[in-house]
Amino acid sequence: MPRKVNESSCIACGACVNECPVGAITLEDVSHIDPNVCIDCGACQAACPVGAIDEE
Repeated sequence: MPRKVNESSCIACGACVNECPVGAITLEDVSHIDPNVCIDCGACQAACPVGAIDEE
């Protein structure tokens, strides 16, 4: 199951964007994960300094 960003916790630091091996994350006001591209590897979740990424 793809990961999901908790938008109220996201600080838009971009750490997850840099860790995603398939480019599933874009950064606007907060990070967004494209569920059609996400391979559920967990790299973004591990990289998030504020724990704003969870399993959907």
